[in-house]
Amino acid sequence: MASTALLALCSVGTFSGLAVEAGAGVCHATPIYAGHSWHDATFRLDVAGSTLSRYLRDLLVAACPDQRLQALPRKVITQLKKRCCYVSLDFEGDLQNPARHHPANFCLGNGCSVCLSSERFRCPEPIFQPGLLGQAEPGLATLAFQALQRVPATLRTRLANTVVVAGGSTLFPGFTERLEMELETQSRRHGYGALQPRLVAKPGRGTAVWTGGSMVASLRSFQCRWMTRAMYEECGSRLVHEVFN
Repeated sequence: MASTALLALCSVGTFSGLAVEAGAGVCHATPIYAGHSWHDATFRLDVAGSTLSRYLRDLLVAACPDQRLQALPRKVITQLKKRCCYVSLDFEGDLQNPARHHPANFCLGNGCSVCLSSERFRCPEPIFQPGLLGQAEPGLATLAFQALQRVPATLRTRLANTVVVAGGSTLFPGFTERLEMELETQSRRHGYGALQPRLVAKPGRGTAVWTGGSMVASLRSFQCRWMTRAMYEECGSRLVHEVFN
């Protein structure tokens, strides 16, 4: 068993930092120092990729109540989301100005074509504003800042210098820029002007956890922690607790 946040950090070659994860089912902000995470400073957001796909379908149907849109498979909606959606750096401004909507037409292959306008940047916005979905919890950027607030002051700057972004839902164009902008705004607003969060966002961050896992599993120090099939067959389930505890 391993922490996904720690594996995300391992993927960029570090054991200390703030892991900001946005995947298919959930988002997390987890501060880690020397391989150990602060559970009381870890925050969770139940808005992620699957939620955004459902939201995009709702937006499309609201804009064009076509029965064929309602019948589109989830996989098609997810592909559409990945191909055309992006994070706005000025959501309210873009929403109010149609000239900044950048409409795009897509043929879905079933005789149905769809035009996306403001839906392109409205779809990912609930990660930063869950209130758009009726949820009262703060957005991911706010949770990431709150995680930094919870760690000891002596470590805060060090962790803020390595904010590792991971997960498929961080791949939207504009995501890292928006996250960095909001973290800086939160820092200034709460009197942490000297705190300048530095994001680490690798191109392969969509599979960062798997990359980190493969790196950890290849370490020589890790080899003694394997539990082989032969060991399990000989000792039974009690071995799980002996090896992993």
